[in-house]
Amino acid sequence: MTLNLCVLTPNRIVWDSEVKEIILSTNSGQIGVLPNHAPIATAVDIGILRIRLNGQWLTMALMGGFARIGNNKITILVNDAEKGSDIDPQEAQQILELAEANLRKAEGKRQIIEANLALRRARTRVEAINAIS
Repeated sequence: MTLNLCVLTPNRIVWDSEVKEIILSTNSGQIGVLPNHAPIATAVDIGILRIRLNGQWLTMALMGGFARIGNNKITILVNDAEKGSDIDPQEAQQILELAEANLRKAEGKRQIIEANLALRRARTRVEAINAIS
């Protein structure tokens, strides 16, 4: 038995196919979803989506949004998403280093909050590359 997973951003469909299982980062922690999961709607945190497909785990960096699970269909609406395999490791590492430097230089509440958010996004992209393969 499988799940139909659809990952959408405002600009594109990132994923739309059958999967065996997912592990999703929510605002209250990670949840695993298998076929016949109880219906749920949840906020999606900045984090990694792990997808089990044909005995392999794939990763995707998600940048926050919402998910609806029910009737073996998972719809994830996020601000942005990138498959781990599509992320350039060198670029991701450079962006992470820049985000760390910007956080060190940040002054004032707003700059610190924005710098922390940019750092979380950058770490998630690097983690998507280095996660389960």
